Amino acid sequence: DSIGIPFDEYSARVQKHLEDVYGIRIVTRDIPDPLTGDLDGAEIDIDYAVSPEQRLFLLAHLFGHTVQWNVNPALFEIGRRYEPPVNEHLISAVMAYEREAAGYALTMLHEIGITDADQWFCDYTACDQTYLLHFYRTGQKRDFRSFWASNAPLIKPQPIPHFIPTRRVFRMDGIVI
Repeated sequence: DSIGIPFDEYSARVQKHLEDVYGIRIVTRDIPDPLTGDLDGAEIDIDYAVSPEQRLFLLAHLFGHTVQWNVNPALFEIGRRYEPPVNEHLISAVMAYEREAAGYALTMLHEIGITDADQWFCDYTACDQTYLLHFYRTGQKRDFRSFWASNAPLIKPQPIPHFIPTRRVFRMDGIVI
């Protein structure tokens, strides 16, 4: 349940933490549809029109992928934009990639004392993953919230390995979804 979660306050805390502790630049700007956020390995860009709830999720989620890209270059390849229908043998690797990013994101939230949003983050992550699976399998883009289910299994926080943010390329340059 997201009632009572101060999304604006938490987003500001996460942004400051990512910039000050991890050296990741955060930029708010217009991002062409259908994306609402973008990353390049050293910077996270968030669309100016997202809700405070979406912003918090995107900052945490894209931080998780930023860690992955900087720690294991092979994961950068998994994040490439796939054209649906995606071969089923690739789906398990994509889902493992998404779960690992979520684990890093949850650890980062805990680092700054955000521990009352775990169930919300896990529900949002599950919705995001179900949306992604549906899109990869069918090519259909349905309403994101139509995939929402409360009380998703809790994600296990993952220790964040040391990394130095290194610029690669933005998703909208055709590399990542």
